[in-house]
Order: sequence, then C-alpha cells, then structure tokens
Amino acid sequence: MEKITGMTKDSAGAAAALKAMEEGAHVKVKGAVHSVRRMGEITFLILRRRDGLLQLVCEEGKTKEGYREVREGDTLKAEGTIRKEERSPGGLEIVTEEVTKLSESKKAFPLPVSRKKLNTSLEAKLSMRPLSLRNLRERAKFKIQEGICRAFREYLFQNGFTEIHTPKIGAKGAEGGANLFRLDYFHKKAVLEQSPQLYKQMMVGVFDRVFETGPVFRAEKHNTKRHLNEYTSLDLEMGYIDDFTDVMEVETGFLQYMTRLLEQEYRPWLDLLGARLPKTDEIPSVRFDEAKQLVSEVYQRPMRAPYDLEPEEEELIGRYFKETYGADFVFVTHYPSRKRPFYAMDDPADPKVTLSFDLLFRGLEVTTGGQRIHDYDKLTAKIGEKKMTTEGLEDYLSAFLYGMPPHGGLGIGLERLTMQLLGEENIRETCLFPRDLKRLEP
Repeated sequence: MEKITGMTKDSAGAAAALKAMEEGAHVKVKGAVHSVRRMGEITFLILRRRDGLLQLVCEEGKTKEGYREVREGDTLKAEGTIRKEERSPGGLEIVTEEVTKLSESKKAFPLPVSRKKLNTSLEAKLSMRPLSLRNLRERAKFKIQEGICRAFREYLFQNGFTEIHTPKIGAKGAEGGANLFRLDYFHKKAVLEQSPQLYKQMMVGVFDRVFETGPVFRAEKHNTKRHLNEYTSLDLEMGYIDDFTDVMEVETGFLQYMTRLLEQEYRPWLDLLGARLPKTDEIPSVRFDEAKQLVSEVYQRPMRAPYDLEPEEEELIGRYFKETYGADFVFVTHYPSRKRPFYAMDDPADPKVTLSFDLLFRGLEVTTGGQRIHDYDKLTAKIGEKKMTTEGLEDYLSAFLYGMPPHGGLGIGLERLTMQLLGEENIRETCLFPRDLKRLEP
C-alpha cells in the first residue's frame, strides 16, 4: 500500500533551483518547445516553462538520437548538465544527454508565438486564445494581473477583511435598470448579478469587513475599447466608517501595496512588457462639479452630460492632474444623486449629490465606490424616490431592519486596472477570454 504524504516536488526543474546549482550539475527538466534552431551539428531547443525560457543544447554524437524530430509545441523531458552561458535565457543552458517526448504537436502553429511580439490582429489573438497566450508577452499580462489580485487579497487580509463568495444568479440586480442578463431558473425569472453589492452589504452586518473577487455581468450594448459584458470585479465593503474617505484611504493603501509587490516580485514581467508602475504615495481628490468646470475652462471644452463624466472628460481630468501634480490616479467625488444607485448615501449638506467617488487611472475610471445608506427608513425612502419597488429586496432590507453600522465600499474593474497599468489600448487585451457583444467563444 502506498501513502500520499503531501510532500510536493517540482519534477520540471524550477528556474530558481537550476540557477542555484553549480556548473556541471546533472539535472532533469521538462517544458514545451517554444522554438527550434538547427545549426549544423548543434540544435538549440528553447523550452517554454512557467517561469520563463530555458535553452537545451543538443549536439550530434553527444545527445541520444530523437531530438532531431522535435518540433515547436512538443512537450519534452530532458537530462543533461548545467552550463553557465550569459547569452542564454536565465544565464544558463542544459547540455543534453537525452531528450524524451512527452507529447507531440500535430500541426504547425498558425501564430508566431515564439516571436518576441505577436504581430497579429486582436481578432486573431482572441479567436486562437489558447495558442496566442503561449507568446511570452501575451502571457506576461496575466502574470501582472495575478499580482494585482494577489495584492488585493494580501492587503485586505492584513487589514481584517474576510473573503466571501456570493451568488452570481439572483432574483434581482443590485442596480436595477435594463442592463441585466435575464434567464429562466426552474420556471422562475432570474438574472446574472451586476455586482455582489447587496450581498456584501448584508455581510458587513456579519463580519464588519468583507471582500470578494469574482465575475459580474452587464448587458450593455457597448462595443468600445473599454467595455466588457462579463468582467472581474475586486469588491470590498467595510463597516464602522466615519465617512466615505475611509474607503478611499483603503483603496490608496491597496494601490501602494500593489505597486510594491509588483516591483519586488513581478519585475521580469513588467520589464518584458515595458510597463511603468504608477505613482501611489498620495492621490489627489476633486469634486465632480469642480472637475467638470476645470476641464471646461482649461481645455476650452463645452460641458455636456451634467450628471456624469464623458470619456473625454475623464481623459482630460487625468491629463490635467498628471501635468499639474504628476499624479497617475485621481479621485472624483460627490457624484449627482440621480446617476448613483439607490443605496448611495446623499450628502447631508447637499442631497443633490452623493458621498461617492470614482477613481480615474491615467484618464479612465477603474473604481466606483462610496458610503452606503445604513438606516432602514432612509433606505426605503430612497427606493421610493427612485420610483423603485421593494419586491425582491426583502432579504436585503431585513438586514437593515435589524440594524447595520455605517459602511461603504467599492468595486474595481480588474481588466481596466490591468489595461491602464500596462498601457494597452483595448480592454480585451487584458481579459483571458473576453465576452462582449460579438464574442461568446472560445
């Protein structure tokens, strides 16, 4: 009888472990063939592995036969000795004694994934996503995205937040309106959730501070470079706040933690993509009405859409604060009540505006947040003012009927944050498998 002990090993041979070994050490490595270079009696096989590239040197008469039939996409196991070589990826190579195929590529690659940059259309990259992501630059985007999610979790854990997982199928959307995907659920009407908002507010009454990372769905008929119909939201909600600026402080702390983590542990991927980390030591804040007036005066732009920011206004606000204060981020606060959801708390000093904010990153909104109404009577009154019904909100409202602390929270669009961090032009570049008006596959 065998016993499984949980003692893990890395049978592929991690790059860090190889680098720590002395020259001449005998090793076994595994990986996928990224590219093949044949130069007379010597063949160079470049393996693609989770931690980068590794060069194998196969030499006629010294490496057992079989390496000649290797092609791009094959997966291999190789044995040999380490040789230091500064020109090789990672500063070393493996002089191979034997190469064994683990699996074969049946076709020639339709995309040049081994090139430094995948010079093909976005449509081709998305249609052949399982292959295009094998390109190192394409793959690196999602290592950075991993770092963002990791930073979000680690920072919030350190600050007393509990991770939760809320349903994505519901009876009613968090924000109402027409942008809901509707479906039949065992002969009942249901929707795909626009946000975990209602659930995370209820959980503030349980854990005080909660967060979630998960998909949200918006049935908006946008076909722009900044919109998706399914995206990943980084959500948090926190109780016992003094005001909505407490939420802004937590987000600023997260962004500071994120940039430190990326700098310390994700530098190779940042360098590969030429990404510039943002300035996060402090973030300026400006009221909504002042921001609109500012860009109108500075850039001679007529003010339209009095209750929201147009994309061009967001871009100009970002430009102004970058040029004037060197800021990559800017908080825009006190959005008009008529454009914010029913749970947004109105400013007692001016009920026409809310104690809410958006965070703009290099001229694009990446976060929406603010203080919520925590008083049952005020919440039901606001629902009435919005000409909404409480049908489907009974369980949500019951949490407030039995007392809720002052609280607030936010939602960050992960793909947008990644897109702006990496300087991409289209949000689909930073979504593994985008879902938009036209795309439901792969």
